[in-house]
This record gives sequence, structure tokens and C-alpha cells, in this order.
Amino acid sequence: MTAGELHIPEDAMRRLAEMRPGQATSLFTSDLSVNEFLLVREAGFRPLGLVLGSSIYHVGFQMGRWNKNQELTTLSQAMYHARELAMSRMEAEADQLGADGIVGVRLEIEFKEFGTDLAEFIAVGTAVKSDHPTPEGGSWRNNRNQPFTSDLSGQDFWTLIQAGYAPLAMVMGTCVYHIAHQRFWQAMGNIGQNVELPQFTEALYDARELAMSRMQAEAEQYHAEGIVGVDLRSHGHRWGGHTTEFFAIGTAVRPLRADHHIPTPQLVLPLTD
Repeated sequence: MTAGELHIPEDAMRRLAEMRPGQATSLFTSDLSVNEFLLVREAGFRPLGLVLGSSIYHVGFQMGRWNKNQELTTLSQAMYHARELAMSRMEAEADQLGADGIVGVRLEIEFKEFGTDLAEFIAVGTAVKSDHPTPEGGSWRNNRNQPFTSDLSGQDFWTLIQAGYAPLAMVMGTCVYHIAHQRFWQAMGNIGQNVELPQFTEALYDARELAMSRMQAEAEQYHAEGIVGVDLRSHGHRWGGHTTEFFAIGTAVRPLRADHHIPTPQLVLPLTD
């Protein structure tokens, strides 16, 4: 991202300055529930404030052969870049607060009525700072020295930390895919029958695989051990019934210790006479 792309508006900078730790009037804001807030504190993290990023993006149109299954790569790249801009601006706000990470991240899309094909991509979460370093004395930030991001609930975040793991980043993959139209006589032949439509099955399978593989490739860049809480969504947006976005998102995680392992629960048998 360039400096211009990460520009934070002046009003946001004033809000962040008032929330920065050490200020006489500083107080935190958070979209965590009461239970989530208490569990995040129990895990050793203090909420600093609500952080957000936004990108108003024109989602264009791409021509293609409508009688063929195919990815619409221009639209795939647009949907990814718009979300990346929103996420990066949210991370920049957390950086201004000196945060170690962002928990409870929500990534949303709102199509606007004031412009054709205009959508606002919004990333919102609660910036947090740890009371202590990691068990090995290191930073909670990820290997890019950025605040970690996680869409896990407060309960799942607490469980992850207790199990000896830390979040690295929200990773995502997207694929906008056009599903070929059925030929007229083929569609007529299917009326009244229970029958699989192989071209539809193959198209949806391929599109999901592309989204999943791109999410996994992002996690590998963070040297993650795995991805938890994966959500695979399908969005029609405004492209019509034959064009769909498949979007995969999850939290990449790492063990807090190089020699970490989760103990196997011991089976306790009841006493017998």
C-alpha cells in the first residue's frame, strides 16, 4: 500500500489521539459484547478502541463468453483489492494506537444507491494491547510487524490463547465466477426430472477451490500453522443469477512456543466393584 492509500482522515486522527493510552481523557470504545470484553481481558489484552477502515469502490463489468464456465479475473481482483484497502486502513488506525492486534473484526459490503455499481467495503474491529509479552518474550504482532487481525469471537479468542496459539492475520481469497447458461434444448430436457447438472457442479466446485487456495496462499505468507474459523460465503451482489462471488475468510494462527503441543485428554474410567 502507498502512503496515499493508507491516509487516515483528520477527524479519525483526532479520535485516535483522544483514545491513545496515557491521555488524561482516554477511554476505550468497543463493539465486543460484555462477555467477549471480559474474556479478552481474561486472556491478558486491554481494549484500546474501535478501529475501522473504509473503501468506496466502483465494481465494474467484465465481458466474457456466456456459454462457458470461467472466472472473471478483473472482478475477482477488484473485490479483493477493495477489501484489502479497508483492512489496511483499519490496521493503520490500530497502529496509531500502538495496538498489538485487532479482535472481533467484521468485514462488510454495502452497495450504495447514489451511484451505479458503487459499494462501500468496511472493516471494523477492536484494537487491543497485551499486558505481557508472549511466553517466549516476543511480540504479539505478526511477522510483518503489523497488529494481528482476527474475526474470532471473544470466546474463541480466549480459547485460542489458552490453548497456546496466537492469531496472525485474517486471510482471505475471492473468486468471481460466471456459470455457463444452459442451452435451450438441454434446459427443456431437464424439466420434471431429478438430474445433476454437471456443468453447474463443476463450475461451483472450481470457484470455491480457487477462493480456498488463495486464502491458504495468504496464510503461507504469514508462516501460519493453520487457519481456524474458516467461513466460505457466496455473494450474488448485482451481477445477475449466473455470476457469483465465492469468498473464503479465516484467521491464520501460530503456536506461541516452538515446542508447543496440546496435551491429550486423559480418559478416566469409572470405578467398578
